[in-house]
Amino acid sequence: MANPYNTGLDRNPANYQPLTPLGFLERAALAFPDHTAIVHGNLRRSYSDFYNRSLQLASALAQSGIGRGDTVSVLLANTPAMLECHYGVPMSGAVLHAINTRLDAAIIAFQLDHAMSKLVIVDAEFLPLLLDALPLCSVTPSIIVYDDPEFDGARASTDATDFEAFVQTGDPAFDWVRPEDEWDAIAISYTSGTTGDPKGVVTHHRGAYLLAQGNALTASMAKHAVYLWTLPMFHCNGWCFPWTLSAIIGTHVCLRQVRAEPIWAALADEGVTHLCGAPIVMSLMISAPDDVKRNLEQSVQFFTAAAPPPEKLLADMQSAGFDVTHLYGLTETYGPAVVNDWHAEWSDLPRGEQARLKSRQGVRYLPLEGLAVLDPETMQPVPNDGETMGEVMFRGNVVMKGYFRNPNATEQAFKGGWFHSGDLGVVYPDGYIQLKDRSKDVIISGGENISSIEVEEVLYRHDAVAVAAVVAMPHEKWGETPCAFVELAEGREADPDTLRAWCREHLAHYKVPGRFIFAPIPRTSTGKIQKYVLRDQARSFEEA
Repeated sequence: MANPYNTGLDRNPANYQPLTPLGFLERAALAFPDHTAIVHGNLRRSYSDFYNRSLQLASALAQSGIGRGDTVSVLLANTPAMLECHYGVPMSGAVLHAINTRLDAAIIAFQLDHAMSKLVIVDAEFLPLLLDALPLCSVTPSIIVYDDPEFDGARASTDATDFEAFVQTGDPAFDWVRPEDEWDAIAISYTSGTTGDPKGVVTHHRGAYLLAQGNALTASMAKHAVYLWTLPMFHCNGWCFPWTLSAIIGTHVCLRQVRAEPIWAALADEGVTHLCGAPIVMSLMISAPDDVKRNLEQSVQFFTAAAPPPEKLLADMQSAGFDVTHLYGLTETYGPAVVNDWHAEWSDLPRGEQARLKSRQGVRYLPLEGLAVLDPETMQPVPNDGETMGEVMFRGNVVMKGYFRNPNATEQAFKGGWFHSGDLGVVYPDGYIQLKDRSKDVIISGGENISSIEVEEVLYRHDAVAVAAVVAMPHEKWGETPCAFVELAEGREADPDTLRAWCREHLAHYKVPGRFIFAPIPRTSTGKIQKYVLRDQARSFEEA
């Protein structure tokens, strides 16, 4: 029998509009036109100005021939221009392509070609990098240069159009382009490309709308919260926080460079309530000299991803007035889609037990429909025993559309009706998940699987270890064994024998690293350890 509620009750303009986060800014400017939207150095920009400038940017792009489905690339720091691009570019109907500012010219050229970029908005600091990339490109995008007053370096000579002049050609009354379908692309973000060419992750208006609101709910962000930009906006579109802040009429505090002194100054002077970053940002803040640190009148929420912070770092952050929450996600899930939702009674547990619980990734975000740890061969859930490993998989509206111009990779990623993350994890009896490794990072020694994260966690518990990364090293007999790269804490000393003895106290013998390398550990621009670099180094070693 047909469902009677599906008859004569069709969608129409009065009861259905495609979801888009762009409307958050429109509403904020209507309801709170004079509220401070953006702080950048001496600049204070209201929501009315923010909205009008975004409309002008959209109008100027449209006048330049940019329209639906075109790609506009941006090579920008965490500046007002970057925020305006997160609205103005999609308001023109185009797709925003935010480029990692720490990439080399060849990778940037690949991205510009693959995304078929029509126009690039570039910070004056990164113009020389773009000029190195353009001769390697097949596309010939128009160039707009943003000259940030907070940039105190030299400017390259160029005939390109100035961003401010470009914006002023636009109409602040521009009728911005709504998505025809909420599943229309809003942005394309490229993966790191550590194995082959980077993949272009396509996200849509619906997912951005949902995750932006999910951020506010998950982070308990009150109206008019103040957010400090320590997370690069080029990283998964700043985890959708550029759109979140408009939904709650919050204030963006821009930060051109992630340095301890401006972070502490902003925290105290601007009343920052929320910020995001990798554990390395926490270490930067906590290790700052006492004359740089400031006493904070407010409690600050710090959201971190990547590897779990060491127990001591968590304790130091708590003592300094920060409440740290662990998040987990990928570019393919718009950023964070899993949260370690904290239970009040856990705060009464011993510090070590709290750190163990905080190191878990947690449960699904509100806008994520499905989170599971499955056997990738059978697609069946692993038992909730905290021990049996499977692959972490996602399903829902905050999962990407797919990989741009890469149908084979898209098909593989969505095999079996789930998005395959490539991360290995376990599920505890309470339903919280914990990552154990990337599938490519598991060390197989004599047929036994060794979690590099497990070995790293043991090393982090030693008070002389500041940073640890464990990868596979060739072994004549066992195939491969763990190799540990270590950065020592300031003022502390340890040698391989000391750390080897420590590991033997806390790990099965076959999990103990065969070699310890004391050296700076390479990281990405977002603070993630580049294990592929370490794996290449470890291949030159061999434990006989």
